[in-house]
Amino acid sequence: MENVARLLKESWALVEEHGERLCGHFYARLFLLDPELRKLFPVQMSGQRDRLLEAIVTAAQTMDDPETFDDYLRGLGRDHRKYHVTPEHYETLGVALLDGLRSVAGDGWNLEYDQAWRDAYAGISERMQAGAEADGNPPFWHAEVLTHERHGPDTAVLTVRALQHPLPWQAGQYVSVEAPRYLPRTWRTYSVANAPNEENVLEFHVRTPDGGAGWVSGALVRRTRPGDLLRLAAPMGSMTLDPDSTRDILCVAGGVGLAPIKALVEELTRVNRTRWVHVFYGARHPDELYGLPGLEELVATHPWLSVTPACSDDPDFAGEAGDVSEVVTRYGPWTAHDCYVSGSAAMVRATLRALAADDVPPDHIRFDTFGAL
Repeated sequence: MENVARLLKESWALVEEHGERLCGHFYARLFLLDPELRKLFPVQMSGQRDRLLEAIVTAAQTMDDPETFDDYLRGLGRDHRKYHVTPEHYETLGVALLDGLRSVAGDGWNLEYDQAWRDAYAGISERMQAGAEADGNPPFWHAEVLTHERHGPDTAVLTVRALQHPLPWQAGQYVSVEAPRYLPRTWRTYSVANAPNEENVLEFHVRTPDGGAGWVSGALVRRTRPGDLLRLAAPMGSMTLDPDSTRDILCVAGGVGLAPIKALVEELTRVNRTRWVHVFYGARHPDELYGLPGLEELVATHPWLSVTPACSDDPDFAGEAGDVSEVVTRYGPWTAHDCYVSGSAAMVRATLRALAADDVPPDHIRFDTFGAL
C-alpha cells in the first residue's frame, strides 16, 4: 500500500498543473465510451471538473491511511447514488481516467504508474460500490424550503424539511444540495448548520461570492423561496464530535463557515456537562457576523460557552481586531483542546498554521473548507 501511495503521488505531480486538460480528456473519453452517461451530468461542466479533481487528489493522498481512505470512499459511493451510478459506469470511468492520465502525463508516464492507478482505482471503485450497496437510504431526499432569510446582498440562511424519509446526519457533517427548479443535475455541498432533530429540519448558510447570481449558491440566495423543493444527498464529513474525548473544545469559524460550528455547539448544549467550549467567529466587517446574535443567546444560557467575535477590516469594531486566525493565537495555548476549524481555504490554512505553531497534535484537529486547500 505504501508503494502504491508513493507511485500515485509521484505520477500525480506530472498532471496536477494540467487539471483542465486532464478533465477535458477524461470527459471526452467517458462520453465517447458511453454517450448515455452525458445525461447524468449538468449542462455546464466546470463545477463537475473541480469535484473530479478533488476526489482523485483526496483518494491519492489518503491511500497510505487505510481507515481514512476506506471511510472517505464509502461515503463518496453513498453520495454518488444521487447520480444513479451503476457498476458498469464505474468500469467505464476507470478506462477514461487511465486514458486521461496517460495522455496528459506524456513521456513521464511509465508502466509502474499505470499499474499503481489500476490497483488504486480497483480499490476506489470497490469501496465506493460497497458504500452504495450498504446504504439503505434513498439516493436523495426531497426537501421543502420552510424559511429564507437574507443577510446582506450575498448571504442567506434557509431551513428545509426533508420529506417522506428521515435524513440521518451528525452535527458537523455536510450534504449535497440540488435546486432542480433552477439548476437541474447541478449539486453543491453545504454544511448543515443545526444538530439533528425529530422534525427532520435542516438549516443551511449560503454565500454567493461578491453577491453574484448563478450556480447553486446564487440560486439558493437570490431565487429560492419558501415552498420550493430541493434535493439533498447523503450526509458526509468527519468534522464531528469525538464521543470519547473529555478535552475542552476550540471552534474557529470564518463567514458562513459558522454553519458546522453552530451545529456542533447545538449538539453540545444537549450533551455537554464538563467541557469548556471557546468559539472564535471572524469576518471582514461587523455586518458579516450574521450569526453572532444567535451565539450570544446560547452564551447567556450555557456558562461553559464563550464567543469571541473578530473583524479584520473595521478598526472601530468593538470586539477583537484582525484575522480570526491571529486572534486565536492571543488566547492560547490550545494544546489540550479538540479543535474545529471551518471557513474559506485561506482562513483554514492560516488557522491550521497557527495551531501547528502552538504544537496542537494533528489528531486533535478537524476542519472543513469552503473552497480548495
